[in-house]
Amino acid sequence: RGDDLDEAYAVLAGSRPTAINLVWALEQMRADPSPEHARRLHEEEVSRCKRMSAHAAELFGPATRALTHCNAGGLATSGYGSAVGALRAAWERGLLASVLVGETRPLLQGARLTAWELETLGIPHTVIADSAAAHLMALGEVDCVVTGADRIAANGDAANKIGTYGLAVAAAHHGLPLYVVAPTSTIDPATRTGAEIPIEERDGAEVTTRFAARNPAFDVTPAELIAAIVTEEGVHRAPFAHSLPRVVAAVV
Repeated sequence: RGDDLDEAYAVLAGSRPTAINLVWALEQMRADPSPEHARRLHEEEVSRCKRMSAHAAELFGPATRALTHCNAGGLATSGYGSAVGALRAAWERGLLASVLVGETRPLLQGARLTAWELETLGIPHTVIADSAAAHLMALGEVDCVVTGADRIAANGDAANKIGTYGLAVAAAHHGLPLYVVAPTSTIDPATRTGAEIPIEERDGAEVTTRFAARNPAFDVTPAELIAAIVTEEGVHRAPFAHSLPRVVAAVV
């Protein structure tokens, strides 16, 4: 019913203020709430993920050792994945040697979800403490960082799970590329820069129940730290303020 759908829309849209994809999907379903439309959206999402993953795999050299953060796999998309989809495509092409998976505190999406997905895919991987990433980069054990995104501003600034910004800084220091793999629905032309992206603050009890705790769920990686943004339309490089609006316009 109309009132029930409006209430569900409001609850779901407010549940993840940083992620623009959810609002996009809700708008699609509000326009046509039929099961047939839902199935079509699912099929289209799988197709987008496979296309962006194929584009991203082209960025991998032989025996690449990748590092990823949080979960941008089939559990988070529609069964295939964006960042994990890229790893999957690279593995199938014989270009991926192994994956380091940041545990992703405090909810451990990397250790609990991404590691499980990689295991089911047969991709060699090792879970690491988030704080170990820069050390392993310094040891030369990482060739690239691959993440998803929850919202990408018009200038290329990208919001993703908390800790991504730190990884980007460390990767830049060590001369390693950071690739952001996400569908065009993640790009928000109305958000000019990352400073305008709302950052969800979660309950501090997820961190500790004894002391006061801050628990921002996302951070924003500046565009200048991103080597490429990969969508289903291809590989996009800086200046993102020029390349991203064109790709969004092409799929509208």
